Amino acid sequence: MKITDSRIIITGGSLGIGKATAKLLVDKGAKVVITGRDEKRLRTAVKETGAFPVVADVSNMVDIKRTYQEAMDYLGGLDCLINNAGIGHFPHLSDITLEDFEEVYRVNVFGAALMAQVAAEIFKNQRYGNIINIGSTAAKKGFERGTIYASSKFALRGMTECWQAELRKHNVRVMLVNPSEVTTAFNSEERIERGEEIKKLRSKEIAHSIVSTLDMDDRGFTPELTVWATNPWQD
Repeated sequence: MKITDSRIIITGGSLGIGKATAKLLVDKGAKVVITGRDEKRLRTAVKETGAFPVVADVSNMVDIKRTYQEAMDYLGGLDCLINNAGIGHFPHLSDITLEDFEEVYRVNVFGAALMAQVAAEIFKNQRYGNIINIGSTAAKKGFERGTIYASSKFALRGMTECWQAELRKHNVRVMLVNPSEVTTAFNSEERIERGEEIKKLRSKEIAHSIVSTLDMDDRGFTPELTVWATNPWQD
């Protein structure tokens, strides 16, 4: 995909991977819309990235419709959706509640699917488009206390494969990027970004991976990309 002048929506763009990806894409000449639930954080991200803000919750269907209305008004079209918004709960099996499941799935699974549903119709009509889902290494292997989060990412991985099968004939590329642990505000109740650690991945490494995946000529695509820290155990 030609990045310059491309039109992109990134959900969960006020912090972390979403914000870093927005900045990199804008720096490369793309027009980018970022969404987020916290207006103050979103406005700060806009100043840092140059993206256009839409205050919205991907778990809310009314917000999804408004996101596309505002985004299309600003962008004038759409070339790519990046489903980045995600949350997690990590209780022991004995402590799991239905409410925790519902909260995570509404964002990580239902929200991603409903955002992609609208994008897919746009892309099928124009016979071109890109969807990138931000998964996790938890989409490939479960872990202790990961019942809710890992299962939501397994679901996202499964949906990605289904959309690839359904949309490929329409010249729509659907890709999954799986970061391992990244120093972001993820799973922080205060939503404060953690400081960089030399042994951990940063948001910028994942942003680079996303943009590099998009940058491939449209005749090819990477169905799934997993990004690991080279040596997370170093002193």
